[in-house]
Amino acid sequence: MSEQSEALQQVVGRIGASAQAVGRSADQITLIAVSKTFGPDRIVPIIEAGHQVFGENRVQESQGKWPQLKAKFPDLKLHLIGPLQSNKVRDAVELFDCIQTVDRPKLARALAQEMARQDRWPDLFVQVNTGEEDQKAGVAPGDADAFIAYCREDCGLAPVGLMCIPPFDEEPSLHFALLAKIAARNGLAALSMGMSSDFETAVEFGATHVRVGSAIFGARTPPPA
Repeated sequence: MSEQSEALQQVVGRIGASAQAVGRSADQITLIAVSKTFGPDRIVPIIEAGHQVFGENRVQESQGKWPQLKAKFPDLKLHLIGPLQSNKVRDAVELFDCIQTVDRPKLARALAQEMARQDRWPDLFVQVNTGEEDQKAGVAPGDADAFIAYCREDCGLAPVGLMCIPPFDEEPSLHFALLAKIAARNGLAALSMGMSSDFETAVEFGATHVRVGSAIFGARTPPPA
């Protein structure tokens, strides 16, 4: 068993224990292995260990490795978990099975048009900037209800859930609870929240999707200065 496969099994076990502690089933939680910056040589051992759901931050990087991997392993599911520029919508709809970062009207309109054009319907999550941080994407919590309604009523989209990335220096449970509250009042069942440092807490607060990278793949090499 590879080092990555062992790490994967450890994460799966921790998810199961966290779910059991709050009376949930591990089957209710989808583990997204975040493979950004890693090449096929690091990804294939995870696939061969039986894992099928992966996350990437950038469309262009994903185009360089995932078409070939999906051709070889057709059951893979790929989630876009990084910001999506409107000029990349066509490529994103073509490649990804889920787009988790819908956060503005222009993007919602572009997705609606492109999904209809391609007749391809990836799952959509609305990203909520729960910490209202200037440097992060996502709709503000106070605007989330109106934006979800806009997606549904004006664009004909059917978001399945919400996603958030809490501020790194704040208690994540407060943000997870806020996201769950917004989702509940809008009738959205899916919650993508929790990363390597806090996914167990996210499971306790109802996460249906957790995005785990470094705990599976190891530390990422920082880009050259």
